[in-house]
Amino acid sequence: MKLRALLDMPELRLEVVTGDDLLDRAITWVVTTDLLDPGRYLGGRELVLTGLVWRSEPADSEVFVRALAQAGVSALAAWDLATGTIPGDLVDACRRHRIPLFKVPEDVAFATVTEEVVRHLSGARAADLTAVLDRHRRLVAGMSEGAGLGAVLDLVGRDLGMRCWVLTATGRVVAGPPGPPDGAALARAFLTAPRLPHHAAAPGVSIFPVAEDTTSRVADWFVACEGDHADWPAERRALTTELAAIAALERARLDDRLSVEGRLAQELVRLVVSAAAADEIVPRLELAGLDPHASYVAVAAAGRGTLRPGELRSVIGEVMPVPRPVVGLLDDEAVALVPVPFAGEGAPDVAASVQTALDALAPGLAGAGITVGVSDVVGAGELRGAVDEARYARRLASGRTDPVCVVRHDELATHVLLLATVPEDVRQMFQVRLLDPLRKYDEVHKADLIRTLETFLQNSGSWTKCAEQLHLHVNSVRYRIQRIQDLTGRDLTRLEDRVDFFLALRLS
Repeated sequence: MKLRALLDMPELRLEVVTGDDLLDRAITWVVTTDLLDPGRYLGGRELVLTGLVWRSEPADSEVFVRALAQAGVSALAAWDLATGTIPGDLVDACRRHRIPLFKVPEDVAFATVTEEVVRHLSGARAADLTAVLDRHRRLVAGMSEGAGLGAVLDLVGRDLGMRCWVLTATGRVVAGPPGPPDGAALARAFLTAPRLPHHAAAPGVSIFPVAEDTTSRVADWFVACEGDHADWPAERRALTTELAAIAALERARLDDRLSVEGRLAQELVRLVVSAAAADEIVPRLELAGLDPHASYVAVAAAGRGTLRPGELRSVIGEVMPVPRPVVGLLDDEAVALVPVPFAGEGAPDVAASVQTALDALAPGLAGAGITVGVSDVVGAGELRGAVDEARYARRLASGRTDPVCVVRHDELATHVLLLATVPEDVRQMFQVRLLDPLRKYDEVHKADLIRTLETFLQNSGSWTKCAEQLHLHVNSVRYRIQRIQDLTGRDLTRLEDRVDFFLALRLS
């Protein structure tokens, strides 16, 4: 309800004393006060009624009106029954602070003003609520009938003449009318806005998050609507809340973690990692919609900071260079199997595509980060080695500090490639035989033999450097190395035994 509507209420007979140019301000409530400084009891956009009991001298008008202005009230209505006038100092203060001032007739009680204004406010709110609920019913009906987000956004466009789109954080348009603004520019605005909703002035749209309270921005969708939300009426702002809620439902519906396809993808990734035989993997590839004769690249990713595994999985699925890739979770790590048309020279550069897409998302990570490893191109029968290669590359990426770090297979050392091809049972046996005696000794004696061994090898067998790094005396290091040799039957002066220990530690 706007201030000028007060002048259309014949039973009130209010007169404007000052502020004729401010009558388009909205009123949300009515408050009567006789306090000199009522600011702490005001929330903004009220019509304040006062009988001037607080005024004992002209200077009080400045104190009172300044408090109203700071609280953001819409207007003041006053009358001094004792003097039968409105003091000039009050009029001047209202003019200075741009607070519209109304004169209340002597024979109109403040209770009457309050009652009439509240009645009109309640009627307007009921009408707005009816319209909102009716539109919500039609929007939800469209979704339940399978019309999808496109039909919902068409309905909004027809009803309000306002074009809206739903996009992902990468700028991909999920739904909306033809001719959307630049998706990449909107995504940057969404990811970098200090607060949401946000008005992006260049394309002239307002941006609203879909699930701001529950989802990281890099994994969220957003709604983009033409116009500046700050200028919209309450009903239109309420509509964007509805749109965001409906987009959240669609996003949840398309999240395949609980779908048949999602479960098949999860089972396939776990089967590959478990070193299952080819005759087990091939049927699962076909069930997941993949060609067992195609070539593949494996991608492994992990999040840092606040990025949750489910969000990481969504992000990796979104940045892959193919639609709806097979993505599964291994604890906190996401693994994707990406089909490529061919291997060898000229094959698609999956690592470069992922790096570019994640770099665009980096502004929205807000203290978090993503590390990624990408394997070489392999056939379906070599997926296990490709996944291991990608996971090793991802671990190498985790040692770097960039918000987004992608390590490709050719950055790995030769021994890592070799380890990626070793069957799981051989790995475990090799590791147990060499390191289990040391682990058991450490558990009982707290001797830190494993860490000493690793530091010793990292320093190429230098007693002095190892002692400095561990903050020990050289003789203590010598004692620990001798204990390692006694427990394992190995000789750390021999290159072969050092290499065995080095590989066993890399497998852990």
